[in-house]
Amino acid sequence: MIRRRLLFAGVLAGLFCLSFAPASAQKDNDAIKPVPREKGWMERHKKFNERVAKGNVDLVFIGDSITQGWEGAGKKAWEKAYGKRNAVNLGIGGDRTQHVIWRLQNGNVEGISPKLAVIMIGTNNAGANAPEETAEGIKLIVKELRERTPKTKILLLGIFPRGKDAKDNGRKKNEKVNEIIKGYADDKNVFFLDIGKKFLQEDGELTKDIMPDLLHLSPKGYEIWAESIESKVAELMGEKKG
Repeated sequence: MIRRRLLFAGVLAGLFCLSFAPASAQKDNDAIKPVPREKGWMERHKKFNERVAKGNVDLVFIGDSITQGWEGAGKKAWEKAYGKRNAVNLGIGGDRTQHVIWRLQNGNVEGISPKLAVIMIGTNNAGANAPEETAEGIKLIVKELRERTPKTKILLLGIFPRGKDAKDNGRKKNEKVNEIIKGYADDKNVFFLDIGKKFLQEDGELTKDIMPDLLHLSPKGYEIWAESIESKVAELMGEKKG
């Protein structure tokens, strides 16, 4: 009888610990586990490494398809704003935080010390990760940059809004991530800027002339992006006004 009671008590204790264990203990956060992707992705990654190996890099943009889009819908805006700033686009479509972490650990900033790195990443994590998990992945990206290129200033952008309006679940998740990651700024080496409202109407609606698929930017959207961060970019790159 005593043995049965002890066994029963042990089972209850185990269930109690499982129920109240922190989420991180119950579920691994894949947003912080660096992983590469398929062949096409790897080819673009290697091209990044080849470009930075040539040096002469003062500004880098790090992110997913929205950042890669500077080469497409944002090409004109890029040339106007960054064409003379020795800027390199390190964006790859479909990337989540874990993919960016892997890239940074495998050569994307090796041997360079840009004046500024602009980061905008995380919207692709919205489907699989809780906001806290995505934010943890972004924190690790900032950490990797700080360790690998300590003289580089970091401009961490809030994840851009998505979906038609504030009811969109993806947008809600991104907003929660932004609330967390703004705390990563120390205003000495890491700076946070949320320009999300610049893309929205007064009522919070996102129109298709800014993001045709309510996620990726149009040429007008890239103009808004460039204009919205320009003063901070100039400041952090140490450019003289006027």
